[in-house]
Amino acid sequence: MGKQPDYDVVGIGIGPFNLGLAALSDGITDLRAVFFEARPTFDWHPGLLIDGATLQVPFLADLVSLVCPTSRWSFLNYLHTRDRLFAYSFMDSPNPLRTEYNDYCQWVANSLPSCRFGTRVESVTWDADHRYFVITTMTEETGQQRIITSTNVAVGIGTEPVLPATLQAAAGDRVFHSAEYLERLSGLDGYRDITVIGSGQSGAEIFLDLLQQQGTQNRTLRWITRSRAFRPMAYSQLGLEHFTPDYTRYFYSLSQPVKDEILPSQWNLYNAISEETLAAIYGLLYQRTVGGRPPTEYLTPAAELESVWIHANGCELAFRQVEQDTRFMVDTECVIAATGYRRRPAEILKPIEHLITLDEAGRHQIGEDHRLILDEQVAGSVFVQNAEAHTHGVSAPDLGLGACRNATIINRLAGRRVYRLPRKAAFTHFDAPYPAN
Repeated sequence: MGKQPDYDVVGIGIGPFNLGLAALSDGITDLRAVFFEARPTFDWHPGLLIDGATLQVPFLADLVSLVCPTSRWSFLNYLHTRDRLFAYSFMDSPNPLRTEYNDYCQWVANSLPSCRFGTRVESVTWDADHRYFVITTMTEETGQQRIITSTNVAVGIGTEPVLPATLQAAAGDRVFHSAEYLERLSGLDGYRDITVIGSGQSGAEIFLDLLQQQGTQNRTLRWITRSRAFRPMAYSQLGLEHFTPDYTRYFYSLSQPVKDEILPSQWNLYNAISEETLAAIYGLLYQRTVGGRPPTEYLTPAAELESVWIHANGCELAFRQVEQDTRFMVDTECVIAATGYRRRPAEILKPIEHLITLDEAGRHQIGEDHRLILDEQVAGSVFVQNAEAHTHGVSAPDLGLGACRNATIINRLAGRRVYRLPRKAAFTHFDAPYPAN
């Protein structure tokens, strides 16, 4: 009998998804789990924890509740331990504040002994003789390395901000990604002209925050996007059924060419603006013009950024209005680019890259239970969090389906049904409801 590994699963990265896996693993006595994060503490998009900003999912879409509503790690129990349950009920809003969601996750992370912060995972290799993964970690504070072993790995390293190529060379104090907004907010006080680029939720929240400061700041605000309109998210009950296990199963069953065709058309399910945010922006714009005041805010859709020139007092931006095919210039002191995120490269998996099966486009092939398809010589599994949109659909980055994905992973790890998953969660029949004659 070979040497037994130290753990059944090692989690790499502690964002909301792997934190949810840690929470649902807690108390399962025959599942040895540990989770590592290089940062010293849990902090979820700290640059965007704007006062008043809320999640786009309700409180039941926390780390655990949709598969284990009695868990001690639920958002409701967090509120109870903070003596905030009555106050939250009086708020009459299902969507938690982002700051409170972050505090909730910190409460869970700081309470779970399986979560180890300040420890970076440097590499993952496969030991074919002992049939387990070998994980090299390093303590950030001391630089001390440690080798641990595990039957399985769960990769949840998250995403990273993306600046368009036209802005990368200009990045600095005057041009930065929206992920840095709160860190740089105090430095904006002297700017009399600020331009926000991008029409997703982050861009809208930043524009709204700057708009709310207009009472104390005499400045020009611009909000420019290449999207054809400042569009609201498709937030209807039937639309939300795309974020159920039913739709994930349906999407997974489709051929890859069909999946690749569908995904771009579903942007308004996850990459648009909440109606509440748009209404708040419109209300403030309306108030600003009472009494005939000329607007100092300019909203421009269908405009694509082509080039940037930095000068002593800011930068000059060249745009093309895509529908009219005309050019215009904007001279501004500061650019905040709400231009999205991309999946962070999994450099730690490079030593086992030759064991991972790829599709025709060079992407990882991923099983329905969120495991990378590995060479048959590998007995263990590598699970991925929010890296499977191309195989599982729009639900991959959604906080609401994180608990279902983690329940699926835990049931696989345990080799039994630890958590019950719903047989039917949607009224919509995504596949053909009747057999062909």
